[in-house]
Amino acid sequence: MNKWDNLMKWVRPVKIRQKYFVTMLIISILPIAALGFISYNIAKNTLAENQLQATANQLKTSSESADLLLQNVINLERLMSWNQDLQSELKESAANNEIDSATMTNETLNRINYIIYSYFIDTQDIDSVCLFDIHHHPYCYGNSNSIGLFDNGGSFPEIEGEKWYQEGLKAEGGITFFSRNVLVGNQSEQTFSSVKLLRDAEGVFEERDLGMLVVNVKKSLFERAINESGHSKTMVFDDSGSIVRSVYSDPFVSRSSLSHRSTLEGTIDSLKEDGNLVSSYQNDTTGWTFVHTIDEDELFSQSSGIRNATALLAILMVMVSLYLSFVASGRLIQPFLQLKLLTSDWSSHGISSENKKNDEITEIGETFKRVTTENKELSEELIRAQLKEREAELKVLQAQIKPHFLYNTLDSMYWMATINNNPDIAKMALALSESFKISLSKGKEQISVKDELDHIRHYITIQNLRYQDRFTYIEDVDPAMLDKPMLKLLLQPLVENAIYHGLEQKVGPGTIRVTGRENDGLFKFTVEDDGVGMEDVSKANEGFGMSNVKERLLLFYGPESTFKVASEPGKGTKVELQFPEKKGEK
Repeated sequence: MNKWDNLMKWVRPVKIRQKYFVTMLIISILPIAALGFISYNIAKNTLAENQLQATANQLKTSSESADLLLQNVINLERLMSWNQDLQSELKESAANNEIDSATMTNETLNRINYIIYSYFIDTQDIDSVCLFDIHHHPYCYGNSNSIGLFDNGGSFPEIEGEKWYQEGLKAEGGITFFSRNVLVGNQSEQTFSSVKLLRDAEGVFEERDLGMLVVNVKKSLFERAINESGHSKTMVFDDSGSIVRSVYSDPFVSRSSLSHRSTLEGTIDSLKEDGNLVSSYQNDTTGWTFVHTIDEDELFSQSSGIRNATALLAILMVMVSLYLSFVASGRLIQPFLQLKLLTSDWSSHGISSENKKNDEITEIGETFKRVTTENKELSEELIRAQLKEREAELKVLQAQIKPHFLYNTLDSMYWMATINNNPDIAKMALALSESFKISLSKGKEQISVKDELDHIRHYITIQNLRYQDRFTYIEDVDPAMLDKPMLKLLLQPLVENAIYHGLEQKVGPGTIRVTGRENDGLFKFTVEDDGVGMEDVSKANEGFGMSNVKERLLLFYGPESTFKVASEPGKGTKVELQFPEKKGEK
């Protein structure tokens, strides 16, 4: 029983030495274990990042090599399309209205075959070439397996309904690449096609379109462009259609893992699920994506030595930490025992007998905790008192305004001006009275959008009386927003700023436009003028009006609100506010 009690004391220590030893044990083991784990993962991630960087460069190089090889194909197609003899033969074929004329077909076939052969013989990556004239007669040269039914002879008007033919027409003479052989479909896995619409180079022939050129390219082109090494594999995918197509892939890559994916992202995810590190690069010429994979197990096998060395070092460090902690705890116990003697008589000063069961540091901590709590309560009480004092001062200031007296005075001014036949003074007194009413708004923080716009109209009325109708005010606010609440005095200071800093300095009349829109609970207002503008937009925030609006907007609506200023000298300034709808008073 005594042995069990001693064990429980170490498991749940009470003495300072025991707590210190256990604490040192915990704080040494956890960091060392974390250090080993982090070190291994840093090495692993660094290796992965270096590999990704290297493969990214390799993919770029492979793509550029493929571009050079594909450029040979493009150059051949352009040379053929510009060939005067070929243009003449196609024009002659187009001029012959007898589509099935045997004489036209036999004579033209030999000449066109010779022209195609003269370009075709020097290009090792081209498997076959087919040229369709305007009557859809095919003239083909090369491997018959990649030509299919279009071996010379006959007319095939049905090709106009094929997707590749329509895309060739849309390209209007540009070269379009397809990830499959458009002449034989999926029957040929060794070639892919490029299509180019041939047009009259001189531009004087009635029919501008002379025919369609189809060049079938060997997929072995990618084998020469791609530099494989070790366990890495490179594939080429076309994701321009509704599903992703494999243009070129390594035979060791599992096709079953790629066939059920309809997007390039899904294909890449599938490769990652198979335990590969994946990089990708888009080819400039075709728009196809080069994807490079490497087996993660093979790549990370190099970091196993680092992992083993880190684990061994961590175990040694833990053993040393245990020894040093045991020795240090014995040496540090003496000052704590003396501290215990000094605090043992504090029970008569508010420390309960229950606390005496704890160690000395805990007793001191409880005292400090009680003092901290009392301090916090006193600080909160002081803050509440200060807030009440400021609130009282604010109420005194508001009371000094005497709004009823001000309204009655302005009302008297209005009627006196009316009686004395002075409409401008009456109009100004009425606008000023309404403006004060909206500004005070019975102490409310929020008013309706309609009231804020009324405030602007009254303010514009007063300014136009002062400046003899120099300012034109345009208002474009969504009617659905008018009855919704917003923080008062957000837009009027911006209008005032536009007049004093933008339009007042401008020669001649000026325009102020206020727009408002609501989208998914967000209000967006813009205040725009055609005044003198400014070069340094940052100076706009130095004025009291702008800075006041910006601070109030942030304090009331929080970080969801935005405040943007854009200006151009001589053209005007535009201020944009955006904030969420906030119902009720805060």
